[in-house]
Amino acid sequence: MSLIGKEVVEFQAEAYRQGKFITISSEDFKGQWSIVCFYPADFTFVCPTELEDLQEQYPTLKDLGVEVYSCSTDTHFTHKAWHDSSEAINKIQYTMVGDPSHHISRSFEVLDEESGLAQRGTFIIDPDGIIQMVEINADGIGRDASALIDKIRAAQYVRENPGEVCPAKWKESGQTLKPSFDLVGKI
Repeated sequence: MSLIGKEVVEFQAEAYRQGKFITISSEDFKGQWSIVCFYPADFTFVCPTELEDLQEQYPTLKDLGVEVYSCSTDTHFTHKAWHDSSEAINKIQYTMVGDPSHHISRSFEVLDEESGLAQRGTFIIDPDGIIQMVEINADGIGRDASALIDKIRAAQYVRENPGEVCPAKWKESGQTLKPSFDLVGKI
């Protein structure tokens, strides 16, 4: 069963953000666009490269009205220790969510029950708290955060322009489509 079009399941969790421990909940996703990037574990190999790459895109995402959250099954204490000891992770300004109970990872359907770790799942959530995009990679395949920019812009465009859709490789201010009987078989 797909999570697309479903509201984020209610949760509350401890997180680490810019030198402070904070509490976040599913309500924080409402009223803004959000990206949630799940990853297997702190102090690993591919994960810091992904989170650092996500930080490099963070200013552009913020300009688009998007907040970013990373999430693993580690605790918020572990996130702080990793932040304090890793040059790559020390750059992170977005919220790092701890999910030691596995509630969040399980509700987003990215928990590997056997290992107790989250898979590499990326989610775009609209301002109503509804999941608009899901992408899950195998553990050994790192993500490219720059690809999220066009996906966010497309999701925002479709939300603001009902009845229009964005074709493959769509870029901001590119041509969109208006699905209709007349287009059937002509694309």
